[in-house]
Amino acid sequence: MGKLAVLSLSVAALAVLIGERVITLRHLSLYYRELTQNYLPNCHHIEGIECGAEDITILENGLAFLSTCVKHPDIPSYSDDPGKIYTLNLLDSKMKIKALNIKGDFDKDSFNPHGISLYTDDKDGAVYLFVVNHPQGNCQVEIFRFVVDENALQYIKTIKHELLHNVNDIVAVGTESFYATNDHYFTNGILKIVEPFLSLPWCDVVYYSPQTVQVVAGGFLIANGINISPDKRHLYVADILKHKIVVLEIQKNTVLSHVKEVDVGSLCDNIEVDRESGDLWLGCHPNGLKCVFHDPNDPPGSEVIRIENILSKKPRVTQVYSDDGSVIIASSVATQYGGKLLIGTVYQKALICDLKL
Repeated sequence: MGKLAVLSLSVAALAVLIGERVITLRHLSLYYRELTQNYLPNCHHIEGIECGAEDITILENGLAFLSTCVKHPDIPSYSDDPGKIYTLNLLDSKMKIKALNIKGDFDKDSFNPHGISLYTDDKDGAVYLFVVNHPQGNCQVEIFRFVVDENALQYIKTIKHELLHNVNDIVAVGTESFYATNDHYFTNGILKIVEPFLSLPWCDVVYYSPQTVQVVAGGFLIANGINISPDKRHLYVADILKHKIVVLEIQKNTVLSHVKEVDVGSLCDNIEVDRESGDLWLGCHPNGLKCVFHDPNDPPGSEVIRIENILSKKPRVTQVYSDDGSVIIASSVATQYGGKLLIGTVYQKALICDLKL
């Protein structure tokens, strides 16, 4: 009886633990949220994007770069083709995307692009595109130089490192240096599921340069998007399961110090920063549980959030756009230029709207 009692208590304790974790995870995923539609004028899908534009970023001249067709075992895929990088000239009334040809010794057949970042070299004006790539499920960072006249990417190099094991997003700070987020601590598939289930805050931010590779910030449940302030003094990191944007100050030794956290009330993915105002534009998942199940009859919705004056005592957080999945599914990025708002998704389409500012 003694052994049976111990076994019964152990089973009961395990059941209580599992029940508590399920309730917590449902809360963290905002499973209860139902969106009221908040549309913008003149929205239409970007022609040619059928398998998602997980990340989008824009040069000062209005040329947008779109990272498309990322593939992952946990998300639907609408194309068997390799991923591509497209450009979209927002100053051209035709609004037609153009695929970037990749030049050099690069395996285009296994290209699986995720987060992207642009860097313009002050010395000669050369533009570099950094791409998080997951060929065959692996994790590495590709560096390309943008060849303007040819609308092409010249392959420069591939970066692999044991600290860059689950990279989600990246922000370039030099021609070969960057900060990157790891969205999981473990690389094993089962342990990657256990990690958020137990709410283990073990995700981190890594700084990479040819001379130094180090973890510079940690304590994130899931670290997704990352970007930098216009004055290059602060980094912004999306801690998606905490529903917060974390503000970090860059120290002289590249280590980051915690400044503050801003509640956004949604599971925000990628971050784009307005280079003039410093405002943050966030592509968000309003209901994370729907993103897990991907039910076509009850699809994940989309939400765009803007943060103004994030470094002030009272940042202004506003919802700019929301949809229940009837127009656009699983938004992951939002960015604006010249009165237009671009919204990208993890695996479905991309949207462009007129922006009411």
